[in-house]
Amino acid sequence: MLPSFYQADLLEAGCDEAGRGCYAGPVFAAAVILPKDFKHPLLNDSKQVGERQRLILKEVIEANAIAWSVASIDAEEIDQINILKASFKAMHLAIDQLKTNPKFLIIDGNRFVPYKKIPHLCIVKGDGKYASIAAASILAKTYRDAYMEKIHAQFPQYGWNRNKGYGTLEHRIGIEKNGLCMYHRKRFNIVPQQIEIPF
Repeated sequence: MLPSFYQADLLEAGCDEAGRGCYAGPVFAAAVILPKDFKHPLLNDSKQVGERQRLILKEVIEANAIAWSVASIDAEEIDQINILKASFKAMHLAIDQLKTNPKFLIIDGNRFVPYKKIPHLCIVKGDGKYASIAAASILAKTYRDAYMEKIHAQFPQYGWNRNKGYGTLEHRIGIEKNGLCMYHRKRFNIVPQQIEIPF
């Protein structure tokens, strides 16, 4: 099982995002402060956990965390400020909304814009190394998936209930046939020149 925290002296929050590489929809981020003795056998990087297990973990995390929060930046703002800045902004918003203020942040990835004066550490593949980052990845992923399933009803031609806005063949064919909609990230250069459709 993943260790609950990186260091024991300061109250620590883990942060992660979901949807950074998608063609459509917001980028979501979460911040989670877990009790130091928190353990769960299923908890891991959200990409390594099945959908049913993620939903179980979401309930466990929300019930047991000292504090948790989820925030998002929509496609229009992603186009305005770029996806990297949008990911950092979503993380900052999530930290802002925590009901308990952390004193140290551990961030999944190799870059981060400092949040106020709180010290932080970037950890590559941190969502598979520390429980609080893994928990943040689970919340960001489950909340984003639920959002994409909701807007799928508005634009079913892109298959977002299955691909969640990622650039799958189904999604790319949907773009070729129907063009882009309000939820697409226009600056991602996602309009295909030609798609090979397998027979």
